[in-house]
Amino acid sequence: MRLLIQRVSKASVTVDQQIISSIGKGLLVLLGVGHGDGEAQAAFLAEKTANLRIFEDEQGKTNLSILDVKGEAIVVSQFTLYADARKGRRPSFTDAALPEIAEPLVNRFVELLRGHGVPTQTGKFGADMKVEIHNDGPVTIWLEK
Repeated sequence: MRLLIQRVSKASVTVDQQIISSIGKGLLVLLGVGHGDGEAQAAFLAEKTANLRIFEDEQGKTNLSILDVKGEAIVVSQFTLYADARKGRRPSFTDAALPEIAEPLVNRFVELLRGHGVPTQTGKFGADMKVEIHNDGPVTIWLEK
């Protein structure tokens, strides 16, 4: 499982010209599921995301988590995080899990993140989404398990 986490001042997801998710200060989490991923990866990464200290305290140090700043999250499924572009010009996505495996794990990650106390919205699995990101910092973190 791979996450690309962006600290945002605001973010939203639009599908078919309708905003389906919108947050203020928090995290935009792009989540990719690979072969062999399961509950253990989802649990580890949800806990890590909830407690990752990437928000600034009053001294400007990144000492605070999304929980500390009472932020929100949007989780967007992103199979392209498993793109392999080492050969040729068209990326291969064979390392990404099939939708019937990936979708339940994305949903489970969201449940676990909510269970840690992070108000979490989602994109729409498999949809053509327009994701608006106001990256704060910018701060972008790659996590993998």
